[in-house]
Amino acid sequence: MAMETVNSWRELDDAIADRSFGRHEHRVHSTLVFRGLARSSYSNVSSLARLSGEYARLERHLIRNFRKYAHREAPGPTTWDWMSLAQHHGLPTRLLDWTFSPYVALHFATASWPDDDAVLLAVDCEAAHELLPDSLRVALARESALVFTTGMLSQQAADLDEFDELGRGEDPFVLFFEPPSLDERIVNQAAVLSAMSNPTFQMEEWLEGHPDLWRAWRIPPAVKAEVRERLDQANVNERVLLPDLDGLASWLRRYYSPGPTDALQAAGGASMDGVGEGAQQEGSMTGSERG
Repeated sequence: MAMETVNSWRELDDAIADRSFGRHEHRVHSTLVFRGLARSSYSNVSSLARLSGEYARLERHLIRNFRKYAHREAPGPTTWDWMSLAQHHGLPTRLLDWTFSPYVALHFATASWPDDDAVLLAVDCEAAHELLPDSLRVALARESALVFTTGMLSQQAADLDEFDELGRGEDPFVLFFEPPSLDERIVNQAAVLSAMSNPTFQMEEWLEGHPDLWRAWRIPPAVKAEVRERLDQANVNERVLLPDLDGLASWLRRYYSPGPTDALQAAGGASMDGVGEGAQQEGSMTGSERG
């Protein structure tokens, strides 16, 4: 489907609340997950793919060495716990950051690049999961769950090899899971992660092939400023979503700046999967300036 341009906070808020999308009879609440992009030129491509070259061959090396050198952290026993921790700290992975909260996603879409259009993306993860292989769908149904936990996922695929094997011979699928509550950031951001069944297949391609399962709204600069003001009034800001001294400093720097702050400085509140100067800065659940 085409991206819709919104002309005001009220128009955006009404669009998010539209009950004709992301609602299923057996669910009480919305089944949408959201992702915020600070610039409309940004894409939904994994940080692993941005390494370019034969990046898929690097994935297991990255995770293996991350676990080796970060063993004291012990996020949990499964590969997916370690993947979550790695993503959280900026290691290139196939995962993408999402949230159950549209306002959290809007924070990351509006905390930087004030002169550029932003994008809010919503995917119906219930409908997306209807396309999963049978074993995964049965596992979700057994728990009456909307998304996987790392424990549920590890029972179906103990590692990336087993996960990729589930998708072999099938159309590539996307799976959404909740990371473990590693720290307050993940909890406060209502964080969700997505994993593609093939590291070389990107969310952009999946979206193109399933236009009925998502919606997106373009937010022009004037509306972006209005949304930012509303979020600050509602206490949706770096101080709450990135609850440490870095987040506090990022919030104070942005809030008290007399004009637009430098994009990379502001990235403390909006760096989704981007790493380093010149990298795509989208609104990451890591929230760090360097990824």
